[in-house]
Amino acid sequence: MASAKRKPTPAELLVLEDFLPYRLSILSNRVSRAIAARYADTFGLTIPEWRVIAVLGRRPGLTAKEIAEATEMDKVAVSRAVAKLVESKRVAARADRDDARKQLLSLTAQGESVHARIAPIALENEQRLLATLNVREREQLDGLIDRLLVAAKAL
Repeated sequence: MASAKRKPTPAELLVLEDFLPYRLSILSNRVSRAIAARYADTFGLTIPEWRVIAVLGRRPGLTAKEIAEATEMDKVAVSRAVAKLVESKRVAARADRDDARKQLLSLTAQGESVHARIAPIALENEQRLLATLNVREREQLDGLIDRLLVAAKAL
């Protein structure tokens, strides 16, 4: 009498190293750390602080909550980053005229200088990473990432 084969459980089938969310996280962390290593020493910034500067460089006048939503970073991490950037005079906070509880954030001249100096570093790293792909692969990657971002919202 042949024994029935047991069907593997989902836990047994999950190989973390092959799991797409894990792989995307690893890729994101590696790229972020590589870029951060180049500006951390020079500018004394953490990854969340740089992201706040990058967002405010393009969209001044946001609140910390709006930055957290735009970057999909944790609100606490954004609050800490904003507090450090305000303390270091790279970001200015002013009360919203319509709602004094809201702080509208913008880069100071010092913050704008940091942004202008780091942006080329970030773009250079992006280009070095993308150089491993040909033009067609880059276009495919952009399309695939866009589709995955939309699908992830629906999860």
